[in-house]
Amino acid sequence: MIVGCNLGGVILDKKVQVGLWLCWLIVTPILLWVAYQLAPPTFNGLEVDILAFLILMCLVSFWPIIINETPIFYVQGVSLVVFLYFGLFIEMILTQIAVIVLLLKVRVNIKDLYRYPLNSLLFSLGSLGGAVVFYMIGGTHGRVLFSDTFLTTIISYELTVFLLNQFLFNILQLVIYKKRFKILTKSFLWEFFTSLIIFPIGIALYFLYLEVGIEAIIFIGTPLLALSIILTLYYKTQQINHYLQQASEIGHQLTGRLNIKNVLDIFMDKVTAMIPVEAAYIIDVDSEKLRIVRKYENGTIQIDTEEPKSPDRGLSGHVYVMRESILFHSRKEWRHIHQSQLPHTVESVIGVPVMRNQDLIGIVILASNKKHAFDKAQLMIIDLLSAYLGVAVENAKNYEETKRQSEHCSLTGLYNYRYLENKLEENFLSLNQRKVESLSLILLDIDHFKDVNDTYGHHAGNEVLIQLANRLLKTFRHRGIVARYGGEEFVILLADYTKAETITIAEEVRLLISNTPFEIEQSLHNTNTMISIFITASIGVAIAPEDSEDAISLVRHADRAMYIGAKRAGRNKVAEYVS
Repeated sequence: MIVGCNLGGVILDKKVQVGLWLCWLIVTPILLWVAYQLAPPTFNGLEVDILAFLILMCLVSFWPIIINETPIFYVQGVSLVVFLYFGLFIEMILTQIAVIVLLLKVRVNIKDLYRYPLNSLLFSLGSLGGAVVFYMIGGTHGRVLFSDTFLTTIISYELTVFLLNQFLFNILQLVIYKKRFKILTKSFLWEFFTSLIIFPIGIALYFLYLEVGIEAIIFIGTPLLALSIILTLYYKTQQINHYLQQASEIGHQLTGRLNIKNVLDIFMDKVTAMIPVEAAYIIDVDSEKLRIVRKYENGTIQIDTEEPKSPDRGLSGHVYVMRESILFHSRKEWRHIHQSQLPHTVESVIGVPVMRNQDLIGIVILASNKKHAFDKAQLMIIDLLSAYLGVAVENAKNYEETKRQSEHCSLTGLYNYRYLENKLEENFLSLNQRKVESLSLILLDIDHFKDVNDTYGHHAGNEVLIQLANRLLKTFRHRGIVARYGGEEFVILLADYTKAETITIAEEVRLLISNTPFEIEQSLHNTNTMISIFITASIGVAIAPEDSEDAISLVRHADRAMYIGAKRAGRNKVAEYVS
């Protein structure tokens, strides 16, 4: 039977909770009175038998299966016997007690106490609905001989209770938890197939009880309890296998990504979808500083921008020091860990170190507002996924570093010619698709750069190149692409500028170079002194589609403008391409 107790942490408004309690206080006595009137119970000195059935129902209730955060327990086999022999009134009372035992087992928080009256009403209405159908087709209580009529009545009763329980549960999910109305869910299928198993056991228990009395509870009740435990363990095994399968799939996705941002996003998205949490954090460990790089709160994944902090506080600091995983079932278990930044509503916590080559490179924290929300199987899965995360992050870092080195000039840090070629092709594609109106290319060459090297040394020449690169990058970082074309030549690529605007910008670049001295170090007689030198640059400008229809021509035409229009005209000039 499904219990309408979602464990996901949805908290109802206090007025709604009070309304539920008032509704329970008013409706429950009415339902019990109706049940008593429909079939007044006769104990006939069988109080001990009723107590024995109650104990069996409570024991069965102690081994539920949690599917999609919803408990399912197999008490219907025993409750059927109680209903057939003792009547609706006794069955309702014993089922209510069994439900209380179940809710105690799943540890409902104080803030969720409204689930007791909620489930009480749910099961009372289910029992009453099944009984009404049972009586309408001629069902009776007590000692009944097996017959087609008997079989029809109990099948109708069980089917009505089952379907009504499912219907009311879905209505509950829709109205209170705002979840979609679904019938063929995983919990529905589990309850349906286990009911097929439990139903004949209940019939056997009923007829054996008629023959031997209370001893039947031992003969049939023990296997029923064992079956309940076996089904629970089987489901947990299936759940672990499902977790392992998901972990394998997530691992393949992680290690297949070569971008750190994508790796972190996939990890956070998949983990929070797989394991119900209220909060989750990925913490980067670098130079003995901890920095949150991803966090999941209020149902959304965010990129955190907090400053790195020292690992001397909180649960992440505890994992950092211990270098081992932690699993806390309630807040009192980790209250000794001071200065935690987790939300004050958090109870259960999983903390896992992300290790790579015996070095701690990160920490994963999962948090839930519910006590005992996590188990060792989930801790094992997060441990496994954190190992995948460590491998994926290292692979992504290595790839990004290799890619950076292949695309950047090692001296100036600017993009190199290979990167510029690729970007030119991409930008011409955008130009052809009319995503941009024009492409401007400014190519500059330092005048008399050989004299700088010959006079002050190659070290001074390199320093000039570095300082020039920094000036250009500072000016155009957010406006376009700056690249070292080769030697003492640099390229600036801009989008959506007219030729007149581009020439104006090129003139600003010329003045930026010629009017501000470059500070270089000169070595004379084993002493180093700083001196200022002035240099100039010749600049050529070409624009597409006006001057060129392809990337190669655009570069060639800017180069031609630079040499013919600027260099040959006396240097320290800006020249545009003229066809």
